[in-house]
Amino acid sequence: MTLTRVVVVGDLMTDAVARAALPLAKGSDTPAAVTMHGGGSGANVASWLAVEGVEVAFVGRRGSDIAGRNRDMELMGYGVDARLVMDPERPTGTCVVLVTHKGDRTLLSDPGANAALLPEDIPPDLFNQGSHLHLSGYSLVNEGSRKAAIHALNLARKAQMSISVDGGSSSPLKRTGAEPFLEWTQGARLLVVNADQAEVLTGRDDPAAAAKVLTAWYPQVVIKCGADGALWYPNGRAEPLTVPAEPVDKILDGTGAGDAFCAGFLPPWLDGKPPTEALASGCALAAKALAHIGARPAL
Repeated sequence: MTLTRVVVVGDLMTDAVARAALPLAKGSDTPAAVTMHGGGSGANVASWLAVEGVEVAFVGRRGSDIAGRNRDMELMGYGVDARLVMDPERPTGTCVVLVTHKGDRTLLSDPGANAALLPEDIPPDLFNQGSHLHLSGYSLVNEGSRKAAIHALNLARKAQMSISVDGGSSSPLKRTGAEPFLEWTQGARLLVVNADQAEVLTGRDDPAAAAKVLTAWYPQVVIKCGADGALWYPNGRAEPLTVPAEPVDKILDGTGAGDAFCAGFLPPWLDGKPPTEALASGCALAAKALAHIGARPAL
């Protein structure tokens, strides 16, 4: 297909990244480097896509605070058509990212304005045949934004757009439940999840087995397997296609690597390139994200 535009509907956050220099001293003080960055899975995907030269619009909600203004300007700086609705009461979403001295991450999320995304916040003018919708799973698993996310899926189906959905995060996905998530996202052409999210949705801890189960709902499934690369499994194929991860000299911060993978995978996939090429492109962009601090490309 000739791609005109990718429309990303999802979450916008400010990430406070705290990188511990030593093992965490529980109940005491641990030296750390703390930096502030633009975040939110949906906004991250949009930013990486824009930097890759794709025409992209991002739909989300922000607070009327300084953080919201900064995030808005940042997206424009990447070249994203930012369609952000300003929330008069809620702050811009914030995520505290705790990175241990070994590079493991724990996220503490306050969705803020993201939890109030409404169906009327979704601009109908973006939904045209030939465009593609990528929906952040966070918008579906968050009860406050769910109606808006389902509305966006319905608009895309009506416009005969292609649709991809990601799994958001395994813990909220588990709280939501596999069945509702699978039901809401029917009609998506592509599901992108990591191995943990695939297990939540299928009960299978082997990514290839989980992908095969998921092809009952989605024509194509991509599972991100971290250091083991990624796999693509289309409905009707006997075995998945796998691509190894790109080597990274030093992993500085894993935040947003999965979002970067999505942004690397989607353009070649939408252009009808071979799936191995799309997977390799996703892994290459994920490696780029791992090698710097923050979830977004360097501005």
